[in-house]
Amino acid sequence: MLDAVLRRGETLDNVAHNATQGMSGPDKALARALAGESLRWQVDLDALIDSATRLVLAEDAKARVVLRIMLAGWLRLETPPHAVVATGLELLQGGPRRLAHGVFSALVKRDVSLPEVPTLPEAVVARWGERSAEIAAGLAVPPPLDLSVKPEGEAPEGVSLMAGHVRLARGGAVEDIAGFAGGDWWVQDVAASIPARLLGAGEGRRVLDVCAAPGGKTMQLAAAGWQVTALDASEKRIEKMQANLARTGLSAELIAADALVWEPEELFDAVLLDAPCTATGTCRRHPDVLHRIGARQIGEMAELQAALLARAAGWLKPGGRLVYAVCSLEREEGEEQAARVGLMPEPIVAGELPEGLAPSAEGWLRTDPGMLAEVGGLDGFFVARWVK
Repeated sequence: MLDAVLRRGETLDNVAHNATQGMSGPDKALARALAGESLRWQVDLDALIDSATRLVLAEDAKARVVLRIMLAGWLRLETPPHAVVATGLELLQGGPRRLAHGVFSALVKRDVSLPEVPTLPEAVVARWGERSAEIAAGLAVPPPLDLSVKPEGEAPEGVSLMAGHVRLARGGAVEDIAGFAGGDWWVQDVAASIPARLLGAGEGRRVLDVCAAPGGKTMQLAAAGWQVTALDASEKRIEKMQANLARTGLSAELIAADALVWEPEELFDAVLLDAPCTATGTCRRHPDVLHRIGARQIGEMAELQAALLARAAGWLKPGGRLVYAVCSLEREEGEEQAARVGLMPEPIVAGELPEGLAPSAEGWLRTDPGMLAEVGGLDGFFVARWVK
């Protein structure tokens, strides 16, 4: 998994399934946790490794990668050192095995520890600027579980940050939580639920959800009384959306098509564009984005987002609303995109947001994992709204 992320730039989600085929449920969870914590704390793990070697290991040396895994198991998952040695060294042979054993043993003898907050890679700090320290603090532990609840649904007992939202502690299978089988709710970070909320009650009007998978916003809109057309390029993701809609008893017209070439038969009262992006705002649950996203990926996504925004604006009726959102912390994908939209801004107001969040001077919303830390934080999003 780590090799696929760090060498080939693949997402941890995509590679985890194939990499853990044939493993038991607990072993799959352990492998994923080791990979995730290795990525979350990579800068600090490397500092420990370098402090115990005479010559600095190459960035992609297998011994370094294995030592990251071993240290993550010991320092983050609290695996006893003897168990870490017994499993970790099996990944190496010959000289690298002896080297890893020596380095790990030396660090155990020194009783080293990690800082309270992960250190972000230098390139990430350069992009995120003055908020970097607060964002890093939000990455120290994996996030809680957020649920969006149907208006008539029964919510499990938890903490609510706004109407229709419940936050639960991590742990346990989602399918075992009360109300899953009955379709009372779906998993959705509280920040991810804000864009659809900004369109208000549907009252039977027509809305287009562009790039709709995995379907959380489609279900929100349907539950709020909109007549939803959900567009996504992936037939596989459309099938998953169908299953989610069936479980929750909600309905939408699902279309598998490329938004850059698809044309609607008639215009819509509202369009929600949760655009494809680098997803750096999800770094607390997907720490691989800290290491595989750079200027090239940001530039490619920004170009795509600009094209999608132009098309989305053209699908609106006069007086219709457009909401644009990305789960990215990059200005090129958020503020710089919004500044070029040629529609009338409809500023977001504080009363539409969870307590503790506020819109920018432009009426846009920017969230990041360092916000609302006292209640478990939230993903990083940029959201803006206009009227045609």
